[in-house]
Amino acid sequence: MLPKYLPDDWKGGFVLLLLVFILSSFLDNIAAAMIGGGVAHVIYKKKVHLGYIAAIVAASNAGGSGSVVGDTTTTMMWIDGVSAINVVHAYVASIPALFIFGIIASFQQHKYQPILKEEIKGVHLSWKRIAVCIMILAGAIITNIWLEFPAMGVWVAILLGSFIINTEWKEIKYALPGTFFLLSLVLCASMMPVDQLPPASWHSAFGLGFISAVFDNIPLTKLALTQGGYDWGGLAYAVGFGGSMIWFGSSAGVAISTLYPEAKSVKDWLKNGWHVAFAYVISFFILLSVMGWHPHAPHKQMQNSVQNSTSKTNE
Repeated sequence: MLPKYLPDDWKGGFVLLLLVFILSSFLDNIAAAMIGGGVAHVIYKKKVHLGYIAAIVAASNAGGSGSVVGDTTTTMMWIDGVSAINVVHAYVASIPALFIFGIIASFQQHKYQPILKEEIKGVHLSWKRIAVCIMILAGAIITNIWLEFPAMGVWVAILLGSFIINTEWKEIKYALPGTFFLLSLVLCASMMPVDQLPPASWHSAFGLGFISAVFDNIPLTKLALTQGGYDWGGLAYAVGFGGSMIWFGSSAGVAISTLYPEAKSVKDWLKNGWHVAFAYVISFFILLSVMGWHPHAPHKQMQNSVQNSTSKTNE
C-alpha cells in the first residue's frame, strides 16, 4: 500500500525512507528495512542504487535508535533496566541524519532509476497479518515486563499466529545464511580480548559509532551496559545508527543483503553510501549542541540502591 502515497520524483524515494524510519520505531529495524527494500525492489524495477540501499538500512536504524522496541541495541538497554524515556532523545540526532542522507540518497536513486509506482495494482491490506504483528509486539512487551524474557512472548505469538494466517515457513531457508552470519559476527566479537570500554564520555560514545560498523553493535552495547555511566540516548544513536556505515554493522544491513547481494561489498558500500557516515558525524554534534551530554548513573547500581532502601524500610 505504501507506493500509492509516494510522490513521483526524487521526493518519492525520500518519503519511502521516511516511512521506513517511522515503521522501525515500533516494528523493529530489521522488519522495516526488509519492507523498505521490498517496496524499492518493485517501484524501481529491481534497479536500486547501492547508496539508496545503504540509506534504507540507515533509515531503519535511525528510526529504531530512540525506541526500545525499534532496535536490538535499545531493546537490550530496556531489558537491562534502562528506562525507555532515557533513550528517546536519540531522535534529536536521528531525525536530522534522516534528512541529510535521505535527500542525497534519493537524488542518487532518481538519477539511477526513477520511480515507477503506477504499475502496482490490486494490492489490499491483510488485517489478520496486521493483527499477528500487533500480537507479536504485545507479546514482547508483556513478557519483558512480567518475566524479563521478551523472546518467549515473540515466539508464542508467532506460533499462535501460524493458526491465524498462512505462515511462509519456507522463507526460513533464505534467512538462515544471514542469521548464521550475524550470529557468527556476534560470537567473534564476544571472543575479542576486550572486557571493558574506555571511560564513559561523549568522546567514547562517538568513537563507538564507528567501531560498531565493524565490531558489531550488540556486544558493544553489552559492554556499555555493564560499565554504565553513559547518556543512553546518545549511546543508542551512536551504536544503532553507526552500524549503518558498513553493511554487516547492523542486523538490518545483514538482512537486506539477502534481497540485494551486491550490498555485500564494504568498498562499494562506503563508496556509494558515504552520506551515511557524513550524516552520523553531523547529527551526533547536533545532538550534543541541543541536548548536551547527560550521563546516567550506572542503572544496576541505582536498582540495587532502590532495593536496599526498600528492604531497610520494610525492616
